Amino acid sequence: MIDIKFLRENPDIVKENIRKKFQDEKLPLVDEVIEYDEKARKAQREADDIRASRNKISKEIGAMMAQGKKEEAMALKEQVAANAKRLTELDEIQKQALEIVQKDMMVIPNIIDPSVPIGKDDSENVELQRFGEPFVPDFEIPYHTDIMDRFAGIDLDAAGRVAGNGFYYLKGNIARLHSAVLTYARDFMIDKGFTYCIPPFMIRSAVVNGVMSFSEMEAMMYKIEGEDLYLIGTSEHSMIGSFIDQIIDEKTLPLTLTSYSPCFRKEKGAHGIEERGVYRIHQFEKQEMIVVCKPEESMDWYEKLWRYTVELFRSMDIPVRQLECCSGDLADLKVKSCDVEAWSPRQKKYFEVGSCSNLGDAQARRLRIRVSDENGKKYLAHTLNNTVVASPRMLIALLENNLNEDGSVRIPKALQPYMGGMTVLTPVK
Repeated sequence: MIDIKFLRENPDIVKENIRKKFQDEKLPLVDEVIEYDEKARKAQREADDIRASRNKISKEIGAMMAQGKKEEAMALKEQVAANAKRLTELDEIQKQALEIVQKDMMVIPNIIDPSVPIGKDDSENVELQRFGEPFVPDFEIPYHTDIMDRFAGIDLDAAGRVAGNGFYYLKGNIARLHSAVLTYARDFMIDKGFTYCIPPFMIRSAVVNGVMSFSEMEAMMYKIEGEDLYLIGTSEHSMIGSFIDQIIDEKTLPLTLTSYSPCFRKEKGAHGIEERGVYRIHQFEKQEMIVVCKPEESMDWYEKLWRYTVELFRSMDIPVRQLECCSGDLADLKVKSCDVEAWSPRQKKYFEVGSCSNLGDAQARRLRIRVSDENGKKYLAHTLNNTVVASPRMLIALLENNLNEDGSVRIPKALQPYMGGMTVLTPVK
């Protein structure tokens, strides 16, 4: 959510930003915000004037009553009553106007960074860098669930009977490898100086509205029936939510946190064969990184965060690339975002395994997260988040890129301590 003062002073910039995001249907909202913001402010000014004159009139009534001027006093009392009625009307006018302003401001997109490429959707995202050489072996690589099945490591049929489509059972060494990746990712971020956290896996609607747009919420979040609670789609939601209505001492910044959680997502819509199996699912586990920092430091942290993900994947012998999200692919709260994509030798292309985002002060404004400097001056923090690793999607990249012709899978050196020293997984089927 952008600053209402910025919108008042720069409506043309806000409109141009909307056009860059190919959301022209939102253009009338800018003028509507200006109209109702002025209506609310005008009502406030009139109400302030009435309240300012209230004490003066009360004194005049007392003086007239003391002088026996009852008729004049009664006339002033009628004016007081009329003013009280007008105050009630003004309060309602202001309330209704501010509700419209707030509703519109919640859907007007954040101002994107000038470096963001302009494009309509994810098909126009821009590859920036590659790390590691993509490799295609001279033997056929099976579909990822077939690889897992060779190790008796997955049961989708049982998951379907228990929970339906979009769920899974991982078993044996595949389940162990899944946990090893997450534990390694945790320690990797701790070694980078991040504080490890396990947050609540449910959040209230006030936090949901603070961390994401309404359209994102509708597409992602599961609502708990009869409760003001939602299952989190990522631990970023509850981690950023922990700072709601807080004033942070500037001396403690930056706050660097890494959090583990299960994640729950609706994942609506039909998907092709490459998004079945355990690629696009309703439940998965993720290690996340979150930063709360000064505004002038947020772009530096953005660069650091996505590079941490690249470093992690390269330590497991997985080639990756950085893909910058274009304007039309950015969620409304984001200033700048990029995906880290892993190489799939089976598909002979890259696929998304992580996303890094700088949200500027949008989440802080919605959640009222402020920083107090050494002089007591308050300002809004900047927030960032990035995927360290999301599993089992990570397993797809790990298994495909470390598969041997005999069906065995190499365990990268970084993971071996978390797999009891094993260097290779041997199929049982």
